[in-house]
Order: sequence, then structure tokens, then C-alpha cells
Amino acid sequence: MAVAGAGWAGPAGYQAAMNGRCGGFHPDLVATSYYGVEGGYAGATRLLSHEVTALVCGSDLLALGAIQAVRQRGLMVPRDVAVVGYDDSVLMGHTDPPLTTVRQPVLPMGNNIVRFLMDEISGARAPQGESLFQPELVNRASTAAPQ
Repeated sequence: MAVAGAGWAGPAGYQAAMNGRCGGFHPDLVATSYYGVEGGYAGATRLLSHEVTALVCGSDLLALGAIQAVRQRGLMVPRDVAVVGYDDSVLMGHTDPPLTTVRQPVLPMGNNIVRFLMDEISGARAPQGESLFQPELVNRASTAAPQ
């Protein structure tokens, strides 16, 4: 159900969500692959053998590869398998089907980094710790309730 790119830090958040909402975490429902269309295709191919009805991908490129794998099996997105990407890359609203994805707040994140750097350059100590930003789900046509 999850296709992650190489270098993925780990499934802690995914595990918590699956344990809390989906009856438990199953490591065989996570595929780690290269970040790219080919990696998404390979990861989705492994996961589709478990008859999943949704794929949540760590990038939009992984999601595009996942869609290819779904179609190669003769299945349809989203009727048979829903697919979600991550990043809201510029063309994702123009794919077939338009990709549901998670948009990062890039401008506020960039502003935050610049502010921290300017503080350090000016001799003021920048705040330490994490900065949290709220991503946004961009719901398009690659997701639907299972039929």
C-alpha cells in the first residue's frame, strides 16, 4: 500500500496510521525503491500481488510509475486501485488521470530557512529544533472509494 523511495527514513508514521486505522501494520505492504517512475513501477508491481486497493507513494514520480503498473495488470485507476503521490509537481493536474497528491508548503518552508540563515549571518542565534508545516491534500481523479 505504500511505495517509498530509496533513502526513506522509515515507516514510523505509516506504521502508526496503519495500527490506528487499518487493523495493523504489515511490512509486506511497504515497497522501497528508487525515486523515479521506474521505482514506482517496480514497487507497485510487488504490492499489487497482495491485491491492494490503494497505493500511497512517496513522490509524484513514484505515483506515475505505480499507475503504469496498475494499468499493465489490466486494472483501472481509480476504479480498481487508487493512487496518491507527494509533492504536487507542476504537471500532476494534467496527467491521466489527474494525480491526487500531497502539496508541501514550499514558500513558507523556504522563507523559514532564509530567516534562519539571515539570523545566523547577522550573529543572532537562530531557533533550534524542528519547524512544522502543514501539508495539503490535493484531491484529484486518481482516488475514489473502492467499488
